[in-house]
Amino acid sequence: MVLAGREGSRRVVLAADRAARKSGVVIGMPVAKAQALIPGLVVQDGQPEADRAALERLALWLQQRVSPIVAVDASGKSADGLVLDTTGADHLLGGEATMLRDIVRRLNGSGITARAAVADTLGAAYAVTRTTPGTAIVVPPGEHVATLADMPIAALRLPTNVVAGMADLGLTRVRDLENAPRAPLVLRFGPEITRRLDQAYGRVEEPILPIRPVDPVAVSRNFAEPIAAAETIARYIGKLVPPLCIGLEERGLGARRLDLLLHRVDNAVQAVRLALARPVRDPKHLLRLLSDQIETIEPGFGIERMELIAMLAEPVERRQQVSSLIEEPEADLSGLVDTLANRLGSGALYRVVPVESDVPERSVQRVPPLAPIQDTTWPEGWPRPTRLLPRPEPIETMAMLPDHPPVFFVWRGLRHKVKCADGPERIFGEWWKGDAELTTARDYFRVEDTSGERFWLFRAGDGEHGETGSQRWFLHGLFA
Repeated sequence: MVLAGREGSRRVVLAADRAARKSGVVIGMPVAKAQALIPGLVVQDGQPEADRAALERLALWLQQRVSPIVAVDASGKSADGLVLDTTGADHLLGGEATMLRDIVRRLNGSGITARAAVADTLGAAYAVTRTTPGTAIVVPPGEHVATLADMPIAALRLPTNVVAGMADLGLTRVRDLENAPRAPLVLRFGPEITRRLDQAYGRVEEPILPIRPVDPVAVSRNFAEPIAAAETIARYIGKLVPPLCIGLEERGLGARRLDLLLHRVDNAVQAVRLALARPVRDPKHLLRLLSDQIETIEPGFGIERMELIAMLAEPVERRQQVSSLIEEPEADLSGLVDTLANRLGSGALYRVVPVESDVPERSVQRVPPLAPIQDTTWPEGWPRPTRLLPRPEPIETMAMLPDHPPVFFVWRGLRHKVKCADGPERIFGEWWKGDAELTTARDYFRVEDTSGERFWLFRAGDGEHGETGSQRWFLHGLFA
């Protein structure tokens, strides 16, 4: 199946499914040619306006959760992607690699197939997402030049006829274009070639015009003369925070994501993002957190405009102040959590809570440090190890099937002779999660070796039936 639309007077392919692409259909191909290539091809009318509206909604969703600078990317043949400037925000999400994987996972969970890449320039990121295998790709800082060299020229967001014309001249790779004389190419194909090449290499700035959230609480200030000194930036931040808090109070809201956008004279926009554990509208607290981030600001040739936006705001729960004569007040750790989260990243702070699951690796989960306390507790029957390994590690062992513990086992190259053991504790798979777990079983043993160390081992399977597991042994945890 393909989606068709108008390109001038021609009816061309706007999008194609996997089967059509494997049969030779490419984006921009005339629909008549595609139908001649594939008998029985299903042709549907594309809806570019509806696609762009959906991308804008997705951009607003990412703007609240990932970065304040998000825009619909229409620099290619069609609006089929989003561009984000995550500088100043990626550390809150565990770093670039973790951030990309989380974005792709969330989109996949919503039924959206996505590929993401981070690079020093927008042009390089665009090229990597469309030519490099993988769903979450990080190009290390400074390596975008070497990465671009072997890519096809089509990755530079050039029109199809220009790419075809350069292929006739023997120019197929970005390296070929970089080494070719510019004047003849510009004379024949126009200045778009050199502009896209310089944007990809970072020789020409490519500003991102972020999409605007719907009716946010925001304040801004323009400067007659650009500012650059840290003291001046701090002073004007102090003038923006109080009116923002007043705006939040008028709506009964508190900020959960706070973005400071710094518009520089070179048209670049730098962002500072704060993540807050609870809805906050305390000016002193917000000013202190923003002041801690001033050292990360690069004013360049100067800042001509500052915006402070509550990108994500939630209702503030009104609570009656506790009297010390009746009960002790609860310690408020939100200030400490906010300070540490904005220095270390929100992913570095968490609590571990129990989950109602017999499968050990599913019985715990990470939650935000100030998440409500749950009533769920860990099972009180068989004891669990003090340290649970991130994933079970295979071991070499010898044991009498089906119910006897190991006589010895070899783990990470060391041989342990078993002195005593307790078990088996049989744990079944969770049949409601998938058909593969209908017959799955594990037999767990607590064993102690001759040196007094205690381990948690299990056999994948019941020791008799192959459909219950591989019958291999694993080490899953260590007791204190």
